[in-house]
Amino acid sequence: MHKFIHKLKIAFTDKAIRNRIFFVLAALAVFRALAAIPIPGIDQAVLEQFFSNNDFLGLLNIFSGGGLANLSIVMLGVGPYITASIIMQLSTVMSPALKTMYSEDGESGRAKFQQYGRMLTLPLAVLQGFGFLSLLQSQGVISGLSSFEFVVNVMLIVAGSLLLMWIGELVTEFGIGNGVSIIIFAGIVASIPQTMSQLAFAFSDPSQLPLYVGFVFIGLAIVYAVVVMTEAERPVPITYAKQSRGTKTYGGSQSYLPLRLNQAGVIPIIFALSILLFPQMILNILSAFSFSWVPGALAIVNTLMANQVLYGIAYFTLVFLFTFFYTAVTFDPDQIAKNLQRNGAFIPGIRPGGHTAQYLGNVITRLTLVGAGFLGFIAVFPVGMQVFTGVASLAIGGTALLIVVNVVLDLIRRIDAQVSLREY
Repeated sequence: MHKFIHKLKIAFTDKAIRNRIFFVLAALAVFRALAAIPIPGIDQAVLEQFFSNNDFLGLLNIFSGGGLANLSIVMLGVGPYITASIIMQLSTVMSPALKTMYSEDGESGRAKFQQYGRMLTLPLAVLQGFGFLSLLQSQGVISGLSSFEFVVNVMLIVAGSLLLMWIGELVTEFGIGNGVSIIIFAGIVASIPQTMSQLAFAFSDPSQLPLYVGFVFIGLAIVYAVVVMTEAERPVPITYAKQSRGTKTYGGSQSYLPLRLNQAGVIPIIFALSILLFPQMILNILSAFSFSWVPGALAIVNTLMANQVLYGIAYFTLVFLFTFFYTAVTFDPDQIAKNLQRNGAFIPGIRPGGHTAQYLGNVITRLTLVGAGFLGFIAVFPVGMQVFTGVASLAIGGTALLIVVNVVLDLIRRIDAQVSLREY
């Protein structure tokens, strides 16, 4: 406890760290202010009824940072940017040029890769904005808009989405942590008081008390398990070879390479949810064009998504696969082996070069297998609880809980790293 207080004191007394923290807080304040500004022409009563009967929009509201629930000017949130990032990451598998740009061209290549993602965000935001407004207008949530006003509203929410993307990148650069994840985190945290009040008012039967207490204990157990698995790592021992320069000898020291059990963090969950929501999103957009086959296709997709067993299987599979995919993209055993060899380091009992890369690849594969299985299980566990209890909000709450815990752990880790640099 004393160590924690000491680090907290350093964080707020050091000007550079303090400015980063205040920048994050200021960016979140701007975001929450934007999320409270609704677009014109909303029927609030119809809006609340529409959201209460649509789990799809409840999940999508997570990505908007809570801005979709009241149809704010940032109702799309960072959803288009996340979708663009997924498309770009998947493109590295199909395009060798993009893979080379992302993996081998250094910081300049990654900057160019990210720029392509930003450019792709714009058309995706236009499509999503047009589709959502058309859907809401057909459902009577928005009424009385002329064609000109409709176009203005589309431009407004597209600008809001691009503004959030910009704020997220500013937070990543000048603040602490991943800006996009922090925006999603802020939206989830902001909705907690409303959720708690709804649960409190809904509690009327004393016989339900054991169920509520059980939810609390299960939630705490999930939080503990996520913390333990996120922080778990496999240390790979590294020895630096002795080098003689003149009369002095360098090297010979021992170190280790920390390989985390869950290298991908919360990214696979965000990717998996985006893919699950994608068919409904596309069909909602196409419904604005009056295609005869769209209502039937949308009904089939909604039926499949309403089947909790199929939804859980699809969710688990996507989380599992995306964990492996993202780890493969971000962790390159060949490059790590080259860096170790270049610095005169080796793994005891393993020959430098290709053998080291193969060894690291085998280790990370086994670790990712465990991490992906656990992450998939935790992701679908609330869905299983929903099946047994019949409480519809559990599936959404479980996803939100995973995102919140991972973002908080990442923030703590980054702040601790900043403080540790100041201690030396």
